[in-house]
Amino acid sequence: LDHWYDQEARQHPFYFCQLEAIETLIWWVEGAEAYKQGIAIPGDGGDWQRLCNKMATGAGKTTVMAMIITWQVLNALTYPKRNKDFSRAVFIVAPGLTVKERLQVLRPSEGSYYDEFNLCPSEALRQKLNQAEVLIENWHTLMPLKEADRSVVKKGAESDEAFTRRVLGKLSAYKDIIVINDEAHHAYRKPPELKISKKAAAEQGIDLDEATRWIEGLDRIHKTRRIQRCFDLSATPFAPTGKKSTDIALFDWIVSDFGLNDAIEAGLVKTPRVVVRDDAVPDAKTLRSKLYHIYRDPSVSEDLNRSKAEPHEALPKLLQDAYTLLGADWRETRARWQEAGHHSPPVMLTVCNRTETAARIENYFNKGDAHWPELHAPDRTLRVDSKVLEKAEIGESATSDKDYEARLKEIINSADLPETRRQQFLALKKEELLREIVDNVGKRGAAGQDLQNVISVAMLSEGWDAKNVTHIMGLRAFTSQLLCEQVVGRGLRRVSYDTDENGLFLPEYVNVFGVPLSISET
Repeated sequence: LDHWYDQEARQHPFYFCQLEAIETLIWWVEGAEAYKQGIAIPGDGGDWQRLCNKMATGAGKTTVMAMIITWQVLNALTYPKRNKDFSRAVFIVAPGLTVKERLQVLRPSEGSYYDEFNLCPSEALRQKLNQAEVLIENWHTLMPLKEADRSVVKKGAESDEAFTRRVLGKLSAYKDIIVINDEAHHAYRKPPELKISKKAAAEQGIDLDEATRWIEGLDRIHKTRRIQRCFDLSATPFAPTGKKSTDIALFDWIVSDFGLNDAIEAGLVKTPRVVVRDDAVPDAKTLRSKLYHIYRDPSVSEDLNRSKAEPHEALPKLLQDAYTLLGADWRETRARWQEAGHHSPPVMLTVCNRTETAARIENYFNKGDAHWPELHAPDRTLRVDSKVLEKAEIGESATSDKDYEARLKEIINSADLPETRRQQFLALKKEELLREIVDNVGKRGAAGQDLQNVISVAMLSEGWDAKNVTHIMGLRAFTSQLLCEQVVGRGLRRVSYDTDENGLFLPEYVNVFGVPLSISET
């Protein structure tokens, strides 16, 4: 802790919220029982303990995971008999391939986070950390094994032991393992008395099948190897309730909470600027701008909910006006960025209600109906096909769609990339290429470096960390503040961490239309 608190020990000192998160965990595991009198952390109804750190987007969850591993592994090797407190065997579960790849920095190899953030107080301890056994997998590996349809030999259900050996691989040689769940709100044990539809859960960003499968898989591992403790990290660790209100249940096992308000006030993320007025007649009841929740306007919601709308059909006038206003601000930002020498343009992100709407918005920009000529850029506009991206996240092949594949290749061909890189991208399958573009929006030399307009139906994959999203348009029903927070969160990551003369981060902003975010609410 002395080493981690040392401001001079690394180029960028740890954030207060990171130190608070790891310190709380250490205190709970190592603190004297006398100090814990009267403190109880409820479980989730399972047989193994879960501890959750709630940390807003951009607050540095991955670094906290590296700190957890450093603390656990070094203590496990120093005190081998304290196997109820520490473990050198670490199983990290990610919600998809995007996050899984980003978490590779947690392997104790050269150039990892342990080196980048100088996590070990001495070279000897850093060498010792190489003895950590770290396994990083998608939650999909926790699914039960499917029996081959054409198999003649019927093997029966996979035993818990066989399941554990298959999932854990080399890690199955260890007992008392620790589990780290990234984006842990997807790992939810549904109480038997809770009556909630899959649709209601999906509106809160949770797939019930996925959530319960994730937990069931960990239960099977606990039966055979014992999960000593599970560390959950999430910006939105809420249980689905099925209610449309903002009264959503937080996980009971949260031990430290650094929410969106805290992250904005601390300057760790961009400040969202939510539209509050325009020159139209405001809503008579709330006096809020029509652009505050555009989708609520009858002229917009009725039009956008037509299931057979064709891509060439014009968008509602209010929506076109909104894009003109947001586009004007985007143009100003783009001009400033070009003057400052940024290698990628700012990105406008639209999250909409259905695939037909996404196709109409893509057509609006690409066919020249949009007011600003700079936004007539088919080779810089990406419509994210949710089904293709979903397949990409679990490593499966999507159905053939030649037109969509051609659009993706057009983006690659027009990007300013070295020829060898271009050919590597063009050789990828459609779903791999889409993930490559989406995952690397705004990154120099990558497939998505020149994108300026992203149109999506789903929320985009968890862990999508494009830093250059500066404008967001929300075109769907926002049934809770959680949903608003998740959408706005896609544009909160900072472009720069430069500081002023007082050591404070320079302010950055994301302008938001149509997402009724209320950041003053707790």
